[in-house]
Amino acid sequence: MPVWIWQKSTWPEFQYDAARLRPLEDRFLHLGGLAVANLDYLSPSDKTAIKISLFEEEAVETSAIEGEVLDRASVQSSLRRHMGLMAAGRSHPREAGIAEMMTHIGKSFEDPLTEEMLCQWHRLVVAGRSDVDEVGRYRTDPSPMQVVSGPDHDRTVHYEAPPSSAVPHEMARFLLWFNASRENVPALTRAGLAHLWYETVHAFEDGNGRIGRSISQKALGQAIGAPPISMLSEIITRNKVAYYDALNAAQKGGSVHDWLTWFAETALAAQARTIERIRFIIMKTRLLDTHMTTLNARQRKAVLRLFDAGPDGFKGGLSAQNYIKITGATVPTTTRDLADLADRGILRREGEKRYTRYYLAV
Repeated sequence: MPVWIWQKSTWPEFQYDAARLRPLEDRFLHLGGLAVANLDYLSPSDKTAIKISLFEEEAVETSAIEGEVLDRASVQSSLRRHMGLMAAGRSHPREAGIAEMMTHIGKSFEDPLTEEMLCQWHRLVVAGRSDVDEVGRYRTDPSPMQVVSGPDHDRTVHYEAPPSSAVPHEMARFLLWFNASRENVPALTRAGLAHLWYETVHAFEDGNGRIGRSISQKALGQAIGAPPISMLSEIITRNKVAYYDALNAAQKGGSVHDWLTWFAETALAAQARTIERIRFIIMKTRLLDTHMTTLNARQRKAVLRLFDAGPDGFKGGLSAQNYIKITGATVPTTTRDLADLADRGILRREGEKRYTRYYLAV
């Protein structure tokens, strides 16, 4: 009796209810239009800054899902270099590899997906590692490719992929479908199926999760006709257990509708988060253009520190003590500086006395 979806006689035919997914598909196209429209407000340099910010976030988060912690500064430096900008500091191989992969996906999102492209992505994903034997080519090891957890003496097999001998045929089928489905399969459905299908084949020795999510990003970018800048991996990181549970349930056969619904809702949350980030940067640009030349050096330093915290803001708000630590100001100077920032409408004040906190008014 088949255990995994690829062992069923109907593979790779997927069962799902397209009509029930339609409202999610419509919302994706609406939000995609909003994201593109928001970007149109920005100058070319600001658009580049947003791409660097979002690519950095995706690179760090997609690696974090796999338990790999990257140095953000190194990722950002690598991204800046790939976009032809000045960058300080050295880039480490792991960070440079994933950064190059992000920029490649952004530049080539319209291109067909090919084995050569996937192999290039794999070389970049595992850059700097010495524990991967088969780099930049499909796996050939005859040993079972299993996703497991637990100690060696009591392992749980969550999934077993097709044997390596079947990978070339399975990937040829997948690539043919992916490139032919762009016009006739709705965006979220296509991206979700692509992710499930690729993860089921598990084409490489390692790095499949990051490549699978990148394939989904490529599909989403093709759907809206713009480089993929969705914060998909950040949302998945927040819901990692549910992500693996939904993926694993789909790989056990039967309907994949629950997986597609989960993926679609996650992609929509990522899209909304991306629009929030874009609008935040637009507000930052407007605020800096209006006020930065009239702020003193202490105020500029503190405001930029708040912006660095992103849309979620400085944890717990900015207190007078925080301001002193950031700027080195005295207590009387801090009181004057913060009051001035609040009067200008740059900061929003909440609370009283020692519980007073300041937040960006954006």
